[in-house]
Amino acid sequence: MNARKNDLTDRRAAASDAKSALLKSFRTARIAAEPARLAKQAERMAVTAARQERRLERERLKRVEVERRIAEACERQAAADAAARAETDLRETAEKHRIARVIEDEAARKAERDRRYANRKARRA
Repeated sequence: MNARKNDLTDRRAAASDAKSALLKSFRTARIAAEPARLAKQAERMAVTAARQERRLERERLKRVEVERRIAEACERQAAADAAARAETDLRETAEKHRIARVIEDEAARKAERDRRYANRKARRA
């Protein structure tokens, strides 16, 4: 029975030593890989920063394009409004001239009628 107990103790000790060796090798591997891990982390951060910068630049360009389109639309609207105002002014001016001509023609017709009436009166008298 004693041999069996020693055998179990030996196996436990061997397992414990193996675990200790694995833990030690893991720690040394982790310490050895630390600079590479830090370098990869720095590289990832640089890639993330570059990606963020590109995204911000794209958004800025989109804003500039939207502002340009809005400005162009405002200019077109202002030009259309100015053209509409000019056309309205032109129509109003033409209407005023037409009314003035009608009034002048009516005044001329009345003056001609009055002249004929005066001539007729002068012939009878």
